[in-house]
Amino acid sequence: MHHFATTGINQRNSRTQELFRLLFMMMTVLLVLPVLIIMVTLIYKGGAIVTLDFLLSNPLDGMTAGGIFPALFGTIGLVTVALLVSVPIGVAAAIYLSEYASDTWLTRLINLAIINLAGVPSIVHALFGVGAFVIFFRFGTSILAASCTLAVMTLPVVIVATRESLQSVPMAFREACWNMGATRWQTIRRIVLPNAISGILTGVILEVSRTAGETAPIMFTGAVFFTPFLPQSVFDQTMALSLHLFVLSTQVPGVSEALPYGVALVLISIVLLMNSASIGFRMYLRGQKKW
Repeated sequence: MHHFATTGINQRNSRTQELFRLLFMMMTVLLVLPVLIIMVTLIYKGGAIVTLDFLLSNPLDGMTAGGIFPALFGTIGLVTVALLVSVPIGVAAAIYLSEYASDTWLTRLINLAIINLAGVPSIVHALFGVGAFVIFFRFGTSILAASCTLAVMTLPVVIVATRESLQSVPMAFREACWNMGATRWQTIRRIVLPNAISGILTGVILEVSRTAGETAPIMFTGAVFFTPFLPQSVFDQTMALSLHLFVLSTQVPGVSEALPYGVALVLISIVLLMNSASIGFRMYLRGQKKW
């Protein structure tokens, strides 16, 4: 039985491969490390203060004590309304661009606008929100105005993720439906969208992460430093965790060191919980795929 001798080239290739494997592994570790350090720091410095009472009670003594319930409620409300506004519009725009629009100067202009919208700083979106939603549409400084501003800001994420997901569905699926006499819309609704839903959820996950943490757009359009009352409708103002954290860290004297860290821990935990739920749902839907 003959064994092939390892040549110098084989050994060199093997060493190079191992080197690149280690390099990519180190890059991955470097990406994960800051997240772990942030989480450990927040848990160490603010974990003790985060109790059920902290989550369900109102701020007291000029926000230096008590809980964060109005801000927690406000953040969940802002994110929910922003999703309800942006996801239908974003998915509809992506369906048009992917399935209906031909390659004309108009569609190229729309694609350019989407890319440019993704690069606009959040403070500019805040000023746009004031002009468009607070003043022009007369929503006033409210949850609706703030959520619409957040929705406009995150639309590019939803559109791009949905469009990429729609385009990843094999063309043969569509052709098979058309050959059976199905209309374009029936094909999109019954075949393309169900197979693209996991990619659409990726856009939603990214949007949740961004909307929950934004401060500037909501500061001008609907969030307030303090209100003892929960909002009764989308036309009311609200507190929000991101603004609450900013206020505690910069504006309020005599705040215990643990309080801002506790608020930050709750904020990041909400994002992680929402993302985990979306990722779990996405993995389930991926398992249902026929291809």
